[in-house]
Amino acid sequence: MACQSVSIINMDEQALLGLNPNADACYRQKAMVYFEQLKESQDAWEVCAEALAKGIYSDDHVKFFCFQVLEHQIKYRHGGLSPAQQQLIRETLMKWLQLQLMNSQPEKPFIRNKAAQVFALTFVMEYLTHWPKFFYDLLSLVGLNPHGVDVYLRTLMAIDAEVVDRDILHSPEEVRRNTLIKDSMREQVIPSLVESWYQILGTYQQSHPEITCQCLEVVGAYVSWIDLNLIANDRFVNLLLSQMSVEDLREEACECLFEIVNKGMDPTDKTKLVESLCQVLQSAGFFNVEEEEDVDFLAKFSRLVNGMGQSLVLSWTKLAKGGEVKDAAESLSAIEAKVPLLLQLLVHDDDDISANIVGFCYDYLNVLKQFPLLTDQQKTNVEAIMLAVMKKLTYDEEYNFDNEGEDEAMFVEYRKQLKMLLDRLAQVSPELLLEAVGRVFNNTVQRWQTASFMEVEVAIRLLYMLGEALPASHGAHFSGDTAKTSALQDMMRTLVSSGLSGYQHTSVSLEFFETVVRYDKFFLVEPQHIPNVLMAFLDHRGLRHSSPKVRSRVAYLFSRFVKTLHKHMNSFIEDILSRIQDLLELAPPENGFPALLTSDDQLFIFETAGVLIVHGESPAERKQALMRSLLTPLIDAFRLLLAKLASEREEERQAALADCLSHAVGFASRTSKAFSNKQTVKQCGCSEVYRDCLQTFLPALSCPVQRGSLRSAVRSFLHRMIICLEEEVLPFVPAASEHMLKDCEAKDLQEFIPLISQITAKFKDQVSPFLQQVFMPLVLAIFEVLCRPAEDNDQAAALEKQMLRRSYFTFIQTITSSGMNQVLANQGVENIERVLFTIIQGAVDFPDPIAQKTCFIVLSKLVELWGGKDGMAGFPDFIYKHIVPACFLAPLKPSFDLTDAQTVLTLSECALTLKMIHLRRGPEFIQYLQQEYLPSLQVSPEITQEVCQVLQQPDAKVLKNYMKAFFQRAKL
Repeated sequence: MACQSVSIINMDEQALLGLNPNADACYRQKAMVYFEQLKESQDAWEVCAEALAKGIYSDDHVKFFCFQVLEHQIKYRHGGLSPAQQQLIRETLMKWLQLQLMNSQPEKPFIRNKAAQVFALTFVMEYLTHWPKFFYDLLSLVGLNPHGVDVYLRTLMAIDAEVVDRDILHSPEEVRRNTLIKDSMREQVIPSLVESWYQILGTYQQSHPEITCQCLEVVGAYVSWIDLNLIANDRFVNLLLSQMSVEDLREEACECLFEIVNKGMDPTDKTKLVESLCQVLQSAGFFNVEEEEDVDFLAKFSRLVNGMGQSLVLSWTKLAKGGEVKDAAESLSAIEAKVPLLLQLLVHDDDDISANIVGFCYDYLNVLKQFPLLTDQQKTNVEAIMLAVMKKLTYDEEYNFDNEGEDEAMFVEYRKQLKMLLDRLAQVSPELLLEAVGRVFNNTVQRWQTASFMEVEVAIRLLYMLGEALPASHGAHFSGDTAKTSALQDMMRTLVSSGLSGYQHTSVSLEFFETVVRYDKFFLVEPQHIPNVLMAFLDHRGLRHSSPKVRSRVAYLFSRFVKTLHKHMNSFIEDILSRIQDLLELAPPENGFPALLTSDDQLFIFETAGVLIVHGESPAERKQALMRSLLTPLIDAFRLLLAKLASEREEERQAALADCLSHAVGFASRTSKAFSNKQTVKQCGCSEVYRDCLQTFLPALSCPVQRGSLRSAVRSFLHRMIICLEEEVLPFVPAASEHMLKDCEAKDLQEFIPLISQITAKFKDQVSPFLQQVFMPLVLAIFEVLCRPAEDNDQAAALEKQMLRRSYFTFIQTITSSGMNQVLANQGVENIERVLFTIIQGAVDFPDPIAQKTCFIVLSKLVELWGGKDGMAGFPDFIYKHIVPACFLAPLKPSFDLTDAQTVLTLSECALTLKMIHLRRGPEFIQYLQQEYLPSLQVSPEITQEVCQVLQQPDAKVLKNYMKAFFQRAKL
């Protein structure tokens, strides 16, 4: 909106009232309109510049507003400003800064920050052209005035954000500009800036600690890209080290030293720098960590030590690779000298302090991993790190297991870091780790009744972690290396026979079951422990635990345990089934009582029951009876609930009933996962009960309410039954298909097509009559949904249609590639043509390379089937009129992006279609291209000759490459 009448002398006072956050909505609206006017006007923004330069307004919101208007001009309209206007901006900023020097009180921080941003934006726009003396002007003006120095430092940080910060995405043009700015600054002003920092740090150390901290932050930010020698010298470093002893400054001084240490430099020089820093810090008492009470400072100090340690490791790596033995040995000696300090920080009670040193610890262990033999001192270091890690893995008493918040999430992340250390310790010395864990584990488990939950949990956790730290192929921890095998076997035996599973704490219960399942192969070696562990799973310690979290996890773990060990459970199968009977009940929606397990958890219990029945050694009749007793309650409940749903009027209740019905179908489906190629439904005598399930579930497809969820559940069950019942499912398919094609949406069809494709691919000729019957109703239903009008901007509807289109083409592909082309051939000439034209349309008109690729695969297959001398009548004509043009018109479309990998695959299929036409039609096709088609596209005789020659070569790869080059040239 252009400004029509904004006074250059006065601002709109009424509009300015709206800048106050407490102003009425109408005033705020006025302020927004005024802001837009000032932004868009050619010169009205100058009123804001005047207000800032003269300090006209005392209201903070108005000052901020003026800077925002100025910022907009610089950021978006700088190039369109006249030289005089650009000069006005520079003068405004300097006059505003001069006012700050005279004010007794500084501006509010949010105004100073905004001013710094505007200074930085102006610098970026003008430093290389109109304002090369930017820093000289700033420094000359502010001198050592604290208000001026504050704005100067904030401006430097804002410049860093604009020019250096790697977290901010820049365009290639901005990257080039920023590089030029940094190069120019290095050549012209950096030494002066560094000198100004030194003066500021020395001057304000006592009187203005906040300014000193700001300056330290600036040094830390700039040190990454300026000449390090300007900072890493005795004069500057000694000043920084002296500030490590000033309470208000030491955290920022730590950060600054960290940035200096992190700067890339020669490895020998880096070692010397780090060592000199360490000597001063140690002599000043900073290494006496236990005497320091300020945890915030220690967290920063730990990060600094981590940076120094990692720098030393990097130096050692470079020197060792370069064969510089003496210097590498010095670096290694420097690393090892820091280990006592590392351990003090790693084992500190505060997890932030400990987490900050993990990187150095990990890198040190990585160094040790490269040595074939460890010295005694190194072994001592490794053991000390192990003990520290084990101690730090322990939960705090304050950890809230019932309501895990941010602190708990942070501890979980910290534990993951410690696990990395444990894994690395295992690589350095698996024997030492096994021995250390065994010691802690046995010591704790012997006294578990009196030990705290934290001790017991971490003891089991360590045993669990050994499973990943000492990897074994396919979990075979109990074969092979006898020392490791016997140690793990002893610990597992102790775990399952100690009674520890009865410990009353959720963390211990969970860790017990997780560990039992991680080492489930132990029970193949010592199966005598299976009954006791089964009881733990089944009683109040597991599936009936007071904590829903434990019950839920145990349901999953129990299914895994049974899958691995079912061969050893034959004598307990019926006992287990009777004990889990109540957990297999379908919770009716009107119950009101919370069930022990959620429906998701019950899926695992049903699957477990299925595995026990199917893989047991009972005869087929007994398996059939057990499976029937498992599924009959679901069948009966389904019938009752479906009848209720049909008569229910209240929508919320309908949804609850539909959910319950879907769960019943899901549970029945999950039991079928137990069957395999060796144990089929037929062999177990269970075909009849699954047919009964189908008979019961299919009527839900015609239920007039809650259709989406019911259809989805029954469709999933049908998918399972196609696999399990094989041809016995076929009698149910026609009725199911008829119901699913009624009143369907795009999503219904999209999900139904894979079902028909699965049936087609699996049963082929057996379903040919059914397919011929259902083919056109399905195709017409798809066409009808695709033709429904939708809003232009309805992206969800557009995506649904795209996915349905893809499913349709895939369905046609399944039919043609399964030898079922007769299904298509028997649809009558009119219908065949209709389908063929949709394939041509899909190949050419829709910019969807996935669908286009499928269409060309279909066209190629149809040419192979029907394009020969004995093919379908009239099809050769269709090839020349439609398929050949499609092969050229599709790649010529602007939307056909030859730089996109998926599109290139489509082009390959397009080339193969042309190849197939040549195979089936021979010289006639070449003649057609030469004399008719390619000339009609204005292709020169030379190129036409080339295309025809390449088409006649036997190697399809040559054709693919040629066609890509051909269309790239054509699009130039």
